[in-house]
Amino acid sequence: MSQKNTNTPQLPGDASLPSSKSEIARLYKKLGETQKYAVEDFFRLPKKSRYQLSPDGNYFAYLGPFKRRLNIFVQKTNGKRARRVTEVTDRDIAWFFWKDNRIVFGKDEAGDENFHIYSVSADGNNLTDLTPFAGVRIDLIDDLEDIENEIIISMNKNNPQLFEPYRLNITTGEIHQLAENPNPIEPLDGWMTDHDGKLRIANKISGGTNATLLYRPTEDEPFRPVLTTDFRESISPLFFDFENEHQVYVASNLGRDRSVITKLDLLTGKEVGEPLFTHEEVDVTQLGYSRKRRVLTSIVYTTAKRQLHFLDDESQRTFRRLEKELGDYEIFITGMNKAEDKMMVRTYSDRSLGAYYFFDKTADSLTKIVEVSPWLDETDMAPMKPISFQTSDGLAIHGYLTLPKDKPAKNLPIILNPHGGPWVRDNWGFNPEIQLLASRGYGVLQLNYRGSTGYGRKFWECSFKQWGKKMQDDLSEGVQWLVKQGIANPKRVAIYGGSYGGYATLAGVTFTPGLYACAIDYVGVSNLFTFMNTIPPYWKPYLDMMYEMVGNPEKDKDAMYDASPVFHIDKIKCPLFVVQGANDPRVNIDESDQIVAALRKQGVEVLYMVKYDEGHGFHNEENRFEMYKAMLGFLGKNLGQKGEGQ
Repeated sequence: MSQKNTNTPQLPGDASLPSSKSEIARLYKKLGETQKYAVEDFFRLPKKSRYQLSPDGNYFAYLGPFKRRLNIFVQKTNGKRARRVTEVTDRDIAWFFWKDNRIVFGKDEAGDENFHIYSVSADGNNLTDLTPFAGVRIDLIDDLEDIENEIIISMNKNNPQLFEPYRLNITTGEIHQLAENPNPIEPLDGWMTDHDGKLRIANKISGGTNATLLYRPTEDEPFRPVLTTDFRESISPLFFDFENEHQVYVASNLGRDRSVITKLDLLTGKEVGEPLFTHEEVDVTQLGYSRKRRVLTSIVYTTAKRQLHFLDDESQRTFRRLEKELGDYEIFITGMNKAEDKMMVRTYSDRSLGAYYFFDKTADSLTKIVEVSPWLDETDMAPMKPISFQTSDGLAIHGYLTLPKDKPAKNLPIILNPHGGPWVRDNWGFNPEIQLLASRGYGVLQLNYRGSTGYGRKFWECSFKQWGKKMQDDLSEGVQWLVKQGIANPKRVAIYGGSYGGYATLAGVTFTPGLYACAIDYVGVSNLFTFMNTIPPYWKPYLDMMYEMVGNPEKDKDAMYDASPVFHIDKIKCPLFVVQGANDPRVNIDESDQIVAALRKQGVEVLYMVKYDEGHGFHNEENRFEMYKAMLGFLGKNLGQKGEGQ
């Protein structure tokens, strides 16, 4: 696609419709008294973030801005000066990791999510595109920490619908395919290696909605089935046990409502002994281990906040040592050297992006490296408080409520912010969107509506074929609950969400038109039929599962029609702001185009912002600035809240 003017909001494919540029520009103007923090303060790129420690423990690598894009910098752990080793200017580097004395990183183009994998020496020399394949998506399977110069990736080079595994030499670029994925009807995915870096586990989609776990004793043997389950049941291999033969640790909900950590025998397909850990309220899916000491270390699970259960005394002592100095914050050990005696530590809270620390275990020294966003005073930020309520059909819904600081919790303008997915969940922590809105006097309600993950299989399944129906009812009842508490002003409630949250936004103003004063749809689905037809090719093998969860366009035609906002635009009465990335591979731009065109023909006020260098959400700094300024202006105009659009 040729580069277009990315600063002009317009409706692609329909030049007859008026541009919203002048209206959006007008909304940028100052609406009230000067705010302490500008939009840029919440969304500017940190100077230093995502620190990683080199395998020998002598160097840091981190991401920092160069010409408004995140690039990789390297410095000695005992030094002060850093060297920039990349100079990308079109798109942020999405992720990176150390590999011996080189750094491997991933980057896409304009939000298309077709990531290429590159490598570069720690001194900035020998930059190489290791996967120079147009229109191909590459994912990392294993960084092969103990194997020099090699990693294992998957890519859909041979067939856009199918991902196959390859061993890739990051120095020479040599690539070797490890297994074939010949059948689009029953594709393989979920590849996993053992502790020696051998590819020995895969997952196969069979019969459209079944999953078969596959295993092979060596890479020279064929995969054979271990057990087959309906996709509603989950067995997620985590890693092999330390014998490295035929038993693996898994997160599993077989025969249970909530996932537990247990061990599975790949020869028999049976669980080995009792589960290591269960929780009566939430799924448990994360298990840690020490690569050097070959012991299990901890289990992580999430209730209202992140929780830790230790399995190893040494790991617990290390964490308690860090907690002694950093206990006011959440603490993550984000990486360590191979000797496991030097560690990168990250802190955060609901009101702070926190800081990075370097912990030398042998010297028992903890050194702060950098504050992530020192320009934001956490005492100015608003606390994010866990809440819960019961729906009219008896379901417990959990979520978070963030209210503006130093304002009575009474009769406030509220933004309902449904998360995307929809099969993920909101978590406690710092969210720049939420803090921006709270700083302008808005309360923000985030709900883990039915279908959100982490609350068990039944809670997830009761969302199936409930887009625009009971899933939407959970959101509506959340607003009504907040009104009954006296916290929300019923005439000053807005809804804003991205991806599925964008769909929920459109559904909210369509199916409950009197509930919201205005709405902001960010890369959201408007038509369930066209959504199914425009999904990425690598989602197509999973269409039968999508049909079970969302709806079958043939069997459930009437229900999907009823749940598609674009067919009911006559019900939309409130002002709407639509935001879209032109290169979005998940929610095609047509989803936004069609509802904007239909609404404008009906004379409904709708603003439309499109960026041609973005995909599923805006990542480029300047685009985020523009979007959130326009958002504040739109909300200020339609909710009557004074604030600042700059």
